[in-house]
Amino acid sequence: MDLSNLKPAAGSVKTSKRLGRGQGSGRGGTSTRGHKGAQSRSGYSRKIGFEGGQMPLYRRVPKSGFKNINRVEYSGINIDVLSKLAESKGITVVTPLVLQENGLLGKGDLLKILGRGELKAKLDITAHAFSAKAVQAIESVGGTATKIER
Repeated sequence: MDLSNLKPAAGSVKTSKRLGRGQGSGRGGTSTRGHKGAQSRSGYSRKIGFEGGQMPLYRRVPKSGFKNINRVEYSGINIDVLSKLAESKGITVVTPLVLQENGLLGKGDLLKILGRGELKAKLDITAHAFSAKAVQAIESVGGTATKIER
């Protein structure tokens, strides 16, 4: 066997329609485009979303919603998660970088500490935002809550 013997699998290659090659081909004359009208001309392209004159979907469906471009999105992490992390890894200082290294925060995400759960260890936490309950829980154990400016 060599390269000259190779052929594609049977039925895997279809021959394309050869249009406009005379009446004997069965696809001459109008070349399967029908008679007259825009669609029979060269250079015709249908508008995106055109539905044959029916009111298109993008016009039938009402407009809705609003996207605030000034919205600041935080990744929230609860105190109980930090407590588990401190126990398992022996961490006393929590920063966004430490949480990134442990897979709890994405790169470039803003961090907000939330108050669910109970904090047992004294932690020094640095984040972009804190909930009031979280600050109270951190300070009640003797830790510090430091806010970073974005």
